Amino acid sequence: MALLKQHAWQISIGRLVLLLLVALVVGLLVDRVEWALILALAGYVAMSLRSLLRLQRWLRSRRRLPPPEDWGVWSDLAWTVHGRLEQDRSRKRRLVRLLRAFREAAAALPDGVIVTTLGREIVWLNAAAQRLLGLNLRQDRGARLDLVLDSPRVRAWLAESGFPEPLIDVPAPGDEALRLSMRLIPYSRQQQLLVVRDISNLMRLEGMRRDFVANVSHELRTPLTVLHGYLDMMDAEETPQWSPMVDEMRRQSLRMAQIVEDLLTLSRLEAQNEVVAGRVNMRSMLATLQREADALSQGRHRVAVEARAEADLVGADKDLHSAFSNLVTNAVRYTPSGGQVSLAWRRRADGGAEFSVSDTGVGIPPEHLPRITERFYRVSNSRSRDTGGTGLGLAIVKHVLNLHHGCLDIQSEPGRGSTFTCRFDEAQLWTEPEREHAA
Repeated sequence: MALLKQHAWQISIGRLVLLLLVALVVGLLVDRVEWALILALAGYVAMSLRSLLRLQRWLRSRRRLPPPEDWGVWSDLAWTVHGRLEQDRSRKRRLVRLLRAFREAAAALPDGVIVTTLGREIVWLNAAAQRLLGLNLRQDRGARLDLVLDSPRVRAWLAESGFPEPLIDVPAPGDEALRLSMRLIPYSRQQQLLVVRDISNLMRLEGMRRDFVANVSHELRTPLTVLHGYLDMMDAEETPQWSPMVDEMRRQSLRMAQIVEDLLTLSRLEAQNEVVAGRVNMRSMLATLQREADALSQGRHRVAVEARAEADLVGADKDLHSAFSNLVTNAVRYTPSGGQVSLAWRRRADGGAEFSVSDTGVGIPPEHLPRITERFYRVSNSRSRDTGGTGLGLAIVKHVLNLHHGCLDIQSEPGRGSTFTCRFDEAQLWTEPEREHAA
């Protein structure tokens, strides 16, 4: 059969030539050459049409039958089509097996997985998604996620363009004790994945950690106050040999008290989901920060203030002052004498505003920048202790900005200084309607 396929054209041409020779001989014998050749060609066409008809019937048949046996080109064509069809069937079987394996794997995941279109329409979901979100694949297939999920917070998150940041601490429908996290992941041009995870245990452990830190910090306040009070009562003139040790204990007790206060502040910020919004007068804020910088510097630095933005913020004055003051304090502490610390409040091209603190200090190596806002993370332990830092200031800044829907940008170069910029969207600025509402 393989040999016949390789010589299909030769067989077909040979068949036609043989038929014409026979017709020519017969035509010469009966003295009707033209009619004999015409009849021969007609017969050849009829045979070809018969082969074509058999091929057409075979192609239209839904049964998996071998191709019709024939000679020449038609047989070769039929077997070629048969081979391609078998390849396609084999490829489809592999794809079906692969798709089934992926679906079985997705169905076995403890996390909820929902396949949606770019328009947020449900294509498929696994059992965990049905359990966590109270959905049903048969009923909800084709429905929009923002319509089947009865949560204003989730709807607002889904309405954001593109793929927004993960949504954390979402109560599960029908079970407030179950806390979920959601994340949208693109995986094709027309579809995306919504991954839903049960983070109830993590939230519970985080709450326990937060309560533990707050309780321990609160309990440490009283003994530290007593200890510091007795250290202040000790007269260095009566026992001069004890004076260096008493001074060091006094410094360390003050530093520990500051750590306790910062931990309590962090615990309070972590427990908040939103702030009591009010008007934050930025001109007054800048004046206060400049006074604090001058008092901490004691004339060792040049402190410059630039207020280009005629705008105020919406937020908690106390928390924002704590965040800005931490940045100013760090700039003064880590800038050598004779350096400059600059405070600026500017509008941005997108309508928002930003508060920045720049210094000409020691700078931060680039490998430390991704982790600089972690609590107790230190670029240099000795440098932080020498300057009196607690390692919690930038963590407080990050939490305050998160509560105010802002972000922190850090630009630094070792030996040339750093710039910390707090960016706020236009929605965080105090506008006239808000003034009228407040009045």
